[in-house]
Amino acid sequence: MVSSTQQFDRIRKRKATMAGKRNKRTLRRLGTPKFAVHPEGYDLKAADAKKPDAK
Repeated sequence: MVSSTQQFDRIRKRKATMAGKRNKRTLRRLGTPKFAVHPEGYDLKAADAKKPDAK
């Protein structure tokens, strides 16, 4: 049987690790804001402009 101290040390380490993983996951999800690819006022004649659909 494992000692009480060793058992609680492992539990605390596991909880700290999991808390860090959750925090990192949350920060990753909130880190990159959505942004418009072609904002208003974008020059459609620019070199990187999307080509109009040719039908």
